[in-house]
Amino acid sequence: MARIRIPSTIVIIFVAVQTGFLLFMYARYSSFMPQSEEKPSKVHILILSSWRSGSSFVGQLFSQHPSVFYLMEPAWHVWVTMYQNSAKVLHMAVRDLVRSVFLCDMSVFDAYMPWKRNLSDLFQWAASRALCSAPACDSFQRTDITSELACKTLCGRYPFSKVEEACKTYSHVVIKEVRFFDLKVLYPLLTDPSLNLKIIHLVRDPRAVIKSREQSVKALARDNGIVLSTNGTKVEDSKYKVMQEVCRSHVQIYETATLKPPNFLKDRYLMVRFEDLVRDPLSEISEMYKFADLSLTPRLKSWIYNITHGQGPGKKKEAFKITSRDAVSVSQAWRNVLSFQKVKKIQEVCKGAINILGYQLVDSEKEQRDLTLDLVLPRRQNQFSWSSFNPKN
Repeated sequence: MARIRIPSTIVIIFVAVQTGFLLFMYARYSSFMPQSEEKPSKVHILILSSWRSGSSFVGQLFSQHPSVFYLMEPAWHVWVTMYQNSAKVLHMAVRDLVRSVFLCDMSVFDAYMPWKRNLSDLFQWAASRALCSAPACDSFQRTDITSELACKTLCGRYPFSKVEEACKTYSHVVIKEVRFFDLKVLYPLLTDPSLNLKIIHLVRDPRAVIKSREQSVKALARDNGIVLSTNGTKVEDSKYKVMQEVCRSHVQIYETATLKPPNFLKDRYLMVRFEDLVRDPLSEISEMYKFADLSLTPRLKSWIYNITHGQGPGKKKEAFKITSRDAVSVSQAWRNVLSFQKVKKIQEVCKGAINILGYQLVDSEKEQRDLTLDLVLPRRQNQFSWSSFNPKN
């Protein structure tokens, strides 16, 4: 039988061509397969809310966790420095700062604090347990529950470089912000492969928000001006124009996340109502922790119980402080404090948000004062489920 001899060089070329073809086909096939990219090792959580909605309290629920590096409203520095601009114009600068903080790159603050800095130069730095314990400050352990007063007394003089040093040692970076009014502004962060971003959208009954805002009129005047684009002029929101914008933003954020949302939002958005949180703190907090890949520790359970079962609604001078209060009483205080005329006005301004977020309108002062009438609708009527989402619809 005749045998055909094939030169080894041809065999090598054939094998190389075949291998190249297989690699090409594999690469092409893989491009059509769902991406299973490795997520960054850190988890990034943005608590997205508005002023006087209980966001400082929710921020503390994360800040006191030993696995969390937390900052409260770092974009305050952007708004203070560029106060003559509108909130919409500042969105990009705020987003860039938030991204840098998530990545533990604190050089972003150089643009807003060009001088030599200490920890105490950072807005509300003492609200961060991570900046009151090692390696940022040697006075407390990571497992300690810290107070702002003690932290300010002992840790304020540490150098600003400790912020970045501490951030890099935590598995979770959590930021609380009240300066985003459009969820789509965050799309570049949600699709950024260097981030593993999840959003907790905290809302509160607008009528309760108004009651709380009345305790903080002067403190909110500059922010009001930025929201209303007054070119740097401070504004008191007597006609509820700022609240109208706040309510509109909550509706926009919620609807964008729940009505035909992009696929990259799947499992990365959670809406939380302040009223549900104060009624059943451990259950709601457990849900938020599960969403954030965190575990509830016994020490945190005890602290959460104590912080939500204080006496009374808190004092006016404590409007921006986290103190032990009767949380359910706080959430319902507006029903006894506000006049029905004010309630009617805010219901006109924020009717869409009140309906969509699951609150009941009142038609009379009698209904407003009747605390046996529950104005917080069952969440199942308003809760969005990803299992019911069909991108083809």
